[in-house]
Amino acid sequence: MIIRQSPAKVNLFLRVLRKRDDGYHDILSLMQKISLYDEMRFDLKGEGVKLICPRGMVPENENNIVYRAAEAILSNGSGHSGVEITIHKKIPVAAGLGGGSSNAATTLVTLNEMTGGRYSTEDLMKIGAGLGADVPFFVLGKTSLVSGIGDRIKPADGIPKLWFILVNPGFEVSTRDIYENLKLGLTKEPIKYRMPRFTTVTHVVKELYNDLEKVSFRFYPVLSDIKELLTANGALGSLMSGSGPTIFGIFRSEAEAERAESKLQKAWTGTGSVFRAYSI
Repeated sequence: MIIRQSPAKVNLFLRVLRKRDDGYHDILSLMQKISLYDEMRFDLKGEGVKLICPRGMVPENENNIVYRAAEAILSNGSGHSGVEITIHKKIPVAAGLGGGSSNAATTLVTLNEMTGGRYSTEDLMKIGAGLGADVPFFVLGKTSLVSGIGDRIKPADGIPKLWFILVNPGFEVSTRDIYENLKLGLTKEPIKYRMPRFTTVTHVVKELYNDLEKVSFRFYPVLSDIKELLTANGALGSLMSGSGPTIFGIFRSEAEAERAESKLQKAWTGTGSVFRAYSI
């Protein structure tokens, strides 16, 4: 049996560049892994894929992206016919933090290792792209500039260590619904965009931006309140991650983040959770 930690991510910026004629959207985003993890246990045994989620937060069948990731490895001549995967969820579901995609990527990488390492990282990224938009990013495992529909990934160097407080309001958001309500026209013209500088915390805070915030905030006004609450408790800047609903704030140091976490645990009276994390 192998036990692995499956990390969450935040989008330090997210621009939706255009809606494509195939219905997908071209994006440009800087994605950063953070120290908020699900725990996953892998045991090669039995026949087929068996998923166990003790808290019942995600499906335990083929409707789970982890199931399909496991099938992709086992069905391609791995020499093994079955695996049991247990997922202990700590990353909120449908929260803009990439938990499902991270779980799928962890499954691809771990099962590849357990079955002989037949696939390269590039191979696994291609398999992951067929499962979900954020999976290739998690397979690569580095802070990256992600473009296209999430399939073009360029590692980003020089990003400073960041301290975060994340507030998840306790409800799920449909990424599809948010994108469908984003008003963009069809275009085939090439779009040029210059990569901002992210070499200091000040640079990062200055460039925080998410095209999806307006739509999500219109549907869920409480998210705007959370941003204001983070700023009022010392965040240098705050932003919604992905399509939401999780909002993160960036803090100057671990000590400041810890103080803010203590205050927010008392100030936040809604459902959901407050997390402290750092960039990894």
